[in-house]
Amino acid sequence: MKQPTVRPLSDLLDEALGPVLAAQGFAASDIVTGWPEIVGETLATHCEPIKISWPRRIGDAPPEPATLLLRVEGAFALEIQHQAPVILERVNTRYGWRCIGKIIIKQGPVRKDPPRKPRPEPSAEAIAEAKDKVGLIADEGLRDALVRLGSGILSDSATRP
Repeated sequence: MKQPTVRPLSDLLDEALGPVLAAQGFAASDIVTGWPEIVGETLATHCEPIKISWPRRIGDAPPEPATLLLRVEGAFALEIQHQAPVILERVNTRYGWRCIGKIIIKQGPVRKDPPRKPRPEPSAEAIAEAKDKVGLIADEGLRDALVRLGSGILSDSATRP
């Protein structure tokens, strides 16, 4: 029997969301999924990309920059308006060319991700077991890092069914 191949979640995300995002003008999911990295966590909680509108291409002329439509929470629209040149630069830097030339702001509610719960600290038993498995490593920093990693993995596997 052939073993299933393991694929990164990002590959599956592009396959699943690709057609939906393409209908909104996004060439790939990276601007939507990487929005917090592009604009920063603070701005990302108050705005989100909705659509990229590409102008018609005439003949063999180089493509004209597109317009990025952002949904922004009401009170934060002024801040986004002031930050627009920086956002344009960051998006264009991510793509590697001047693909976005203008930002349009549409006020409305922004989807909020639920806050993440902090991970519980590893138990003393998990730390002791990780130290046992790591063994003797001369580099103290490497040894401590491996013990932290191992105890976290052991704690996670102990709490999962």
